Amino acid sequence: MLLLQGLGGDFLVADTLYALEGGRWALQEHWLTRDWIHDGGKRVVLALWLLLALGTVGLGWHPRGRAVRRPLLVLLASVLASVGLVAAIKYGLPMDCPWSLERYGGTLPYTGLFELRPAGFPHNACFPAAHASAGFAWVALYPFLARVAPRWRAWGLAAGLGLGGLFAAAQELRGAHFLSHDLSSLVLCLAVAVAFDRLFNGRRVA
Repeated sequence: MLLLQGLGGDFLVADTLYALEGGRWALQEHWLTRDWIHDGGKRVVLALWLLLALGTVGLGWHPRGRAVRRPLLVLLASVLASVGLVAAIKYGLPMDCPWSLERYGGTLPYTGLFELRPAGFPHNACFPAAHASAGFAWVALYPFLARVAPRWRAWGLAAGLGLGGLFAAAQELRGAHFLSHDLSSLVLCLAVAVAFDRLFNGRRVA
């Protein structure tokens, strides 16, 4: 946060993207970033969560499946809690998206996270990044797989980081978020994944 918001790292990244897109957010309404990755990505993540939830219910009827049922429940709860936590903070903290700022063709001057917001400013909710959290929440696959299939745990972490990274990159290309917004979501998702594993799965695993 110090490097990105305090020392201008957010602006360095956003300025570069903005310039590469021709001095405008050319990909803001593009079919790939908006329709496929943003809208379609949300539907894919929701479908994945629902399929896992149905599978977890089904495992309750299978004797061999009961051993993984608890870790699966913790995984599902962790993903849901991560997305919910990010959304709650996002709508509680007024923070502008890059596309709303004068620097990037919008109408508002920049107000930092820890600065007093001027009276009359709209309550824009852009911090932390909710869409990225729908991907980063799946870093909870790491503690899940560490318990049920340890050799695959690194792939679980990679899946969560890759999906969240894809969502984050698309939103930054659209001008919807600064890099610090997305990394804050990642930190929150990691914290929830670790906390849920320790609280509800018991014995620590590597």
